[in-house]
Amino acid sequence: MITPTIQRRSLVEQTIDAIRQLIRTKAWKVDECIPREAELVELFQVGRNTVREAIRVLSHSGMLEVRQGDGTYVRRELDPAETITRLNQSALSDHLEMQCILESEAARFAAMRRTASDLTRLKNALDLRAVYARGDNVDELIEHDREFHEAIVDASHNEALQALYGYFSSSLRALTKTTMANEALPDPTHADHLAVYEAILAGNEEAAALAAREMLAPQISRLKASAYPTARSR
Repeated sequence: MITPTIQRRSLVEQTIDAIRQLIRTKAWKVDECIPREAELVELFQVGRNTVREAIRVLSHSGMLEVRQGDGTYVRRELDPAETITRLNQSALSDHLEMQCILESEAARFAAMRRTASDLTRLKNALDLRAVYARGDNVDELIEHDREFHEAIVDASHNEALQALYGYFSSSLRALTKTTMANEALPDPTHADHLAVYEAILAGNEEAAALAAREMLAPQISRLKASAYPTARSR
């Protein structure tokens, strides 16, 4: 008989979740001061050290701000640390769809705004990727593959898109290795990458966006159509 795993969560983690929930439901609003420590101890029925640690964690992530001599204030409704955790635990197909959305729009903007130095960086990354695609050094291949994709995003010259993609890129590195190791998933070819580069070079916005989408479309379609598990390993 298989014994189910019981997840034991610390009082600190439970308190953190309770604070997040109060902020998410706007019981505690952005820019408002949350109750004092003694009130939180009473509210959550935990010790002072537990409350202090929960506030420290959420202050570090930027959800709360401790103002010495004044109080603790809500800085934002969403906890960036929680967002990253959920991102890392999302299904492989969800990850690929998000990558497709970001990179297709980045390619569109890159075709509009790329500079000569952007094109040089793209071509160098593309050429190095092609070299390592013919060998056995998977880590080097992944490194130059990521360099090519990051060069596309940087060529968009959209700071918000660059920041969002940078936030996402740590998960993308692990994702790329996962997809390459899965023989059931078709890897994007050199021709797929070349099509994106050539569309950006030509300044063709629609062709660039389409080529970026088509690069990932076979993997997304295969995952949706097959019985292979889509959840990433935890």
